[in-house]
Amino acid sequence: MTAGSHLLESSASWRRLVTTAVLAVVAVTSGGLLLRTAGAVEMPLSQALNRLHAGFVAELGDLLYRWAGPVPAIVSTALVTAVILIVSRDLRVASTFAVTIAVTWLSMALVKLTVDRPRPDASLLSSPFQPLQHDASYPSGHAAFLTIFAVTLVALIRRRDLRIVAAAAAVLLVVGALLLLTIDGVHYPTDVTASVLWALAVGPLVRAAWVRIALPRIPGLGSERPGRGAVKHRLT
Repeated sequence: MTAGSHLLESSASWRRLVTTAVLAVVAVTSGGLLLRTAGAVEMPLSQALNRLHAGFVAELGDLLYRWAGPVPAIVSTALVTAVILIVSRDLRVASTFAVTIAVTWLSMALVKLTVDRPRPDASLLSSPFQPLQHDASYPSGHAAFLTIFAVTLVALIRRRDLRIVAAAAAVLLVVGALLLLTIDGVHYPTDVTASVLWALAVGPLVRAAWVRIALPRIPGLGSERPGRGAVKHRLT
């Protein structure tokens, strides 16, 4: 992780980034409105998964749900950002990491408020999560955070071979984490699916906008520091 972090690079065009993000926003929002009253359709699958909520799986899932909650997620992001800044000694890299995660994750709250889908009915689950969650279920804020956090961490890696290995590991970990969220019974499968789509489509646009538009306008961050190799910014 250096000033030449892959996080500051992108080969995607503005048209591709914006089109992908807009399509995802429309799909997630419209899909949520259609699914708002379709809980009964997904409930059998949620019930089947919730039967796995026992023993170590239940403890791990509950721990994950609490860690990915709003306050712990903010603290975790801040701590990792601080570590990135210390290691890379580059505020551009650290700020891009933090902004990408924060804006991608928090912007989804607008969809969550608009759709306002009820959580899976705890009375129909064999092992409901405690305490019961009463806020909106779709999309999953926990799933969105976990996805964009993992994706942005992987993007920090400069070497392509290492980035591929890290990406494969991240996919396995994120899929496992999202499965645990559905096993907890706090979300329907489509809740977490929509969040993954949001993170993968909106995240790259947020990152590109920060690097291309914001950073060049912040004094001292628009160019490489003297004595360090120039970073090849493909966003421009």
